[in-house]
This record gives sequence, structure tokens and C-alpha cells, in this order.
Amino acid sequence: MTLLEQVQEKSKEIHTDGYPMSIGELASIYKDGELDIHPDFQRIFRWNDIQKSKLIESILLGIPIPSIFVSQREDGIWDVIDGLQRLSTIFEFMEILKDENGITLPGSTLVSTPHLDKLAGFKWSNPNKNYEIDNSLKLEIKRVKIDVKIVKKQSDKNVKFELFQRINTLGSRLSDQEVRNCLLIMINKEFYYWLKDISNNENFLNTISLADRLIEEQYHIELALRYFIYKNIKIDEIKGVTDLSEFITNKMISYAEDDSFDKDKEKAIFEETFGTLNSLIGEDVFKRYVKHHDKFQGKFLLSLFETISIGVGKNIEKGTLRDGETLLENIKNIWELPQFLSKYGSGVNVTSRLPVLIPLGLKLFSNEA
Repeated sequence: MTLLEQVQEKSKEIHTDGYPMSIGELASIYKDGELDIHPDFQRIFRWNDIQKSKLIESILLGIPIPSIFVSQREDGIWDVIDGLQRLSTIFEFMEILKDENGITLPGSTLVSTPHLDKLAGFKWSNPNKNYEIDNSLKLEIKRVKIDVKIVKKQSDKNVKFELFQRINTLGSRLSDQEVRNCLLIMINKEFYYWLKDISNNENFLNTISLADRLIEEQYHIELALRYFIYKNIKIDEIKGVTDLSEFITNKMISYAEDDSFDKDKEKAIFEETFGTLNSLIGEDVFKRYVKHHDKFQGKFLLSLFETISIGVGKNIEKGTLRDGETLLENIKNIWELPQFLSKYGSGVNVTSRLPVLIPLGLKLFSNEA
């Protein structure tokens, strides 16, 4: 197949449309339940008051607003793929934004902006009429048009997920896991809340001992997801992977869409894994052990997480986990093993690292070894 033929073939999988719509029209279809901006996303996106106010300033001054991307579902409803924060900001200001429980949120209060310092304190409606947006300005806002790009329902089902990933990663606005969280909410909201709940397990959080910034970027959820993926994949699946982030995302989607994925069983093994490690060593378990000081020190090491947590988890699942005292000694002894030392550095790629570290952990923590 030539490049031209491939382009022509793939183009048949994507059906798009687009036209400008006024803010008033968008507000109307949102109130009618025909536009889903996924209120769950509000905890993932992080716009502050000045960012929100600058958007309203742009609308008032006639500065063009970037296109909104939506995907048409089978039921005809539009899923917002890109533009959620812009629409949320507008709807919040217009006092029509609802939370995940369908409750209308309080309208936002504007702050001073670079070109309109008089915006400070203004609201859509306000008992203090001196700080209520004038009716003529309300009408102007409602009449402003935004370009809407539509991925139609005839398109391949993965197109909207692919589009969402590309839009929200090329600009590095979200971490990889924040993008995955949004995908999960669109694919299987129950699975998202299951994964989120598990990643907040006290024993798990204590053992990984991450900085607040990494928690804010949802890295703890990524580590929990990696745990489930690495524990369940066959080693051959990781060989030849060129984009680990894409591999993790695709596996996540496959689990979320697989009714046979036993969430209760996986949760129980996860909790026992990190409960065992936390009671045995605690927050130092994934740090380097320095034998001559007889102590763990340094920072969290992903290679140790991959070796220890997956090895312990797989042996718990098999019923072959070593006793606590031996487990502790073997964790300390990892740093004397040439197999581990050759693969633990940050410069070692995942396709050569995991095929060594996962079997090593399985053997190291098995009472059958």
C-alpha cells in the first residue's frame, strides 16, 4: 500500500463537520443536556480566577476564541474533547454550570484584567447592581460566535480518544495521567473512580512517598495503573514497545472496556501488596538500601517499584510469597544482584528493563525459588 492509498483509506475512518455557533446557542444546548462537558474533569483542569477573567475579557473585546472540538455520540449528544475549560468558564460566569451531581454552581466573580481593570467584582447577576454585567453586554456575549469542530458518530470509535490525547499532550498542558483520567471518564467512569480510589490507598501512598507536585499531576494514579498492567501482561508484550505512554494508555483502555477484568480481585491483591510492604519497611521500600549504613536512603526509584511491587503482587496472586523476614532480606539484597544493577538506571529503556526486572522480582520473592 502506498502512502497516498494509506491516507485515502484512513481518511474514510474520520468524518468531521464544523460551523460557528453563538455562545447563546451553546449555552442553550448545554442547558438542554445536549452538550456534555464532563463536570468530573473540573478537578483535573486547573484554571485560576485571572485565567477565567481574561477569557471573559477576550469575549468582551472581540478577541477570537480558539475552536471547540466535540465528538458526536451514538445518542446524538456532543462530548467536548477540547475546550472544556473555556466552556466551563463561560457557563460558570453565566450561572448555568452544573457539577457532577447536576447542581448549578454559583456564578463566578471577575477580577481585574490587563485591558479591563474595571471588571473586578463584576458578576452575571448581582444584588449590587453596580457590579452586574449590563444587559447590553450580556447580549453581546451571547452573540459572540465560536468555531465548533465536530467528529461525527460515523467515525472510528477511537478517533475522539486519539484526538483528545493529541490536543492535550502536544501543548503539554496536562500530564500523561491527567489525559488518561479524562479518557477514562469518557470511556468508563466507574473504572476511573475505581482506579482513583485504589491510588489513594494509605499504604500505597506511604510506600511511594511522592512529592506534592507529583501527586497533583496524578503520578500516583499512573503508578497504580502501571502496577496492574505490569502484573498482568506477558513479558513479550513489552518487547518492542517504542512509546511507553501510549502502551500504558492502550492497556488502560482495554481493561476499562473488558468486562472480565476482575476489579474486586485486583483491588484485594493491590491492598495486600502495599499493606505488606508498608508494614515491613514503609516509605523507604522503594529507595536504595545502603548496606554499610544499614539504612534506606535517597528518593523513590521506579525500577525498585517495578521489581518489588510486581514481584510481591504476582506471588500474592500465586500464593507463593515468602515470609516477612526473608522478604525484607531479599529486598535489601537486590542491590547486590548484577541483573538489577545493570537495569535500574534512568537511562535504561523500558523494553530492556522490564523483561529482566519483572521475572527477577517474581523469583526473588517466591517461596518456590
